[in-house]
Amino acid sequence: MNNNKRILITGGAGFIGSHLADKLLENGYSVSVIDDLSTGSIQNLQQASPSPYFQFIEGDVGDYEQVFELINEADVVFHLAAAVGVDYILKNRVESIERCLQGTKTVLEIASRLQKKVIFTSTSEVYGQNNQLPFVETGQLVIGSPQTFRWSYACAKAMDEFMALAYYKEQGLDVVITRLFNTVGPRQSAKYGMVLPRFLHQASKNEPLTVFGDGSQTRCFCDIDDVTRALMALINCTAAVGEIVNIGSAEEVTIDELAQRIIIQSGSLSDIENIPVHEARGEGFDDMQRRVPDLQKIKNLIGWQPQHNLASIIENLVRKIGVAENEVRLPEAIKLVK
Repeated sequence: MNNNKRILITGGAGFIGSHLADKLLENGYSVSVIDDLSTGSIQNLQQASPSPYFQFIEGDVGDYEQVFELINEADVVFHLAAAVGVDYILKNRVESIERCLQGTKTVLEIASRLQKKVIFTSTSEVYGQNNQLPFVETGQLVIGSPQTFRWSYACAKAMDEFMALAYYKEQGLDVVITRLFNTVGPRQSAKYGMVLPRFLHQASKNEPLTVFGDGSQTRCFCDIDDVTRALMALINCTAAVGEIVNIGSAEEVTIDELAQRIIIQSGSLSDIENIPVHEARGEGFDDMQRRVPDLQKIKNLIGWQPQHNLASIIENLVRKIGVAENEVRLPEAIKLVK
């Protein structure tokens, strides 16, 4: 059943955007997607495409006239279009910054003129080297040196947040800012440096799982189903307007343990190979040692919390992509999951 509300997703052919499109269609929304397919893929939209309530436009989110027409037809805009992944950012420096800033300015300016709600997906990267954990939305953003280009994405996204809140304060634009923490799931590519799909790809070939550094750095991985559920709930949450909210999981795991879990749960014959960070990312690369979200705010706003733990996430991905058909070492897997 269609509820006659149309949603526009910029960057909707990417990993997160395509799953969001599927979720919205399942819940009766009409969905338009604009994507230039620079990092997204038309294959990600195979589930959505047959729906009579779905349309795809190959285009640039910086194209003012085209985006104006699409936002004019929409009730709510999810702005996801941006550069993807550390590897992509390091190889496409100018483009990554311009895509973040110019695309966001176009979307916010048009949405403000037309008074359409915008839900903007920012990133946990903006917390930078802050060591006050868990990360609270009102916490400090501690960005590293401009000469360490890894922080350019965080800075660009932080400026996007400032811009969004400026439109909210000055123009009365309904805007919600979400900071996503390591979203994972089917369709996520290993191509741009995301660690979990990279490990799964290596495990599927019984190749060494390459851990950058000593593997002591930690992350919290959140299933795409949980993330899209949260994003969709924010459509009708008036209390979230003008706010910044974390979306993620609080289940912290070291990268070394993540590699071990994937090997065991997939039954792969892979080993773990530690590679010096400077060899993998270049000289002077900085990283966040820990990244853990405080989730109290989003729980208070929409009653949301993640339903998938890391063990079930890995199990689901192993099953869906058919990682190695070797015998799974069950006793070790049970021990690690506990």
